[in-house]
Amino acid sequence: MKWRQTNRLILLLLPACAFLLLAGGSLILAFMESVRGETGFSWTYYSALFDRRELIDSLLYSILITFSSTLVSLVIGWLIVRSFYLHIDGSGKWMVWVPMLFPHFVWGYFVLLLLGQSGLISTFFVQTGLLEDSTLFPVLVQDQSGIGIFITYVWKEIPFVILMLLPVYLQLPKQFMEVNAVLGGSGADWFKTVEWPWVKPVMFETALIISAFVFTAYEVPGLLGVSYPQMTPVLAYEWFYSVSQDERTMAFALLMFVALIFGTISLAGFALMNKRRMLLSKSSHRY
Repeated sequence: MKWRQTNRLILLLLPACAFLLLAGGSLILAFMESVRGETGFSWTYYSALFDRRELIDSLLYSILITFSSTLVSLVIGWLIVRSFYLHIDGSGKWMVWVPMLFPHFVWGYFVLLLLGQSGLISTFFVQTGLLEDSTLFPVLVQDQSGIGIFITYVWKEIPFVILMLLPVYLQLPKQFMEVNAVLGGSGADWFKTVEWPWVKPVMFETALIISAFVFTAYEVPGLLGVSYPQMTPVLAYEWFYSVSQDERTMAFALLMFVALIFGTISLAGFALMNKRRMLLSKSSHRY
């Protein structure tokens, strides 16, 4: 018992250290696989990545879906949180948590059943005579535009945005609003000088988490996507299970490339946002 009290900090850090060790070991093994050439260490597969036309199309397709779904999720989730904080008593707040109850794959399958050409909505339109045939229903899932993937991620990530932003608004000092009113500031002044600087660090973190997940997740584009173009994780999955050893190695190179990009953005962004957060924390303690 005495040893536990003395080494409590070590015990609390053990789960995080174990996770970092596992993740770091996985990255090292993946990197070793990605630079394995016929005669030893080689960067051949990294340089060969962008010679593949399907990868270029996959990256552009993934960036488009990631950026659009992240942006829409952030905007809608942020507006909902602001309405709870500024206008609504929050009694209907529980409704936005419903998508959080289901994994992404289950929610994607729900979108397929609901919005597919043979889904519930198209069947309802045919049964009521609004459509002559289900094939006249617009293609919203398993389409080249990725509409089904976009809808799934927006529905799933809006509750996550609310989960991240709602505590931030609840911690926003009420004194700031009073000071703004006393000084004759308008709503635009309040937003520009207080609200946006206060929520911007968490908005960035939330956007980074969502974009990293959307860009690297397999199950939703695997279920709702098409054979071409494919999102990057689907392409990496196919390369990994290809009969060609070269494509298997390129899959590791692709995953390491994506990890490097998101890791660099994360480190740079967190460094900037932490400085901003410390300044806001110091200013809030003055009131």
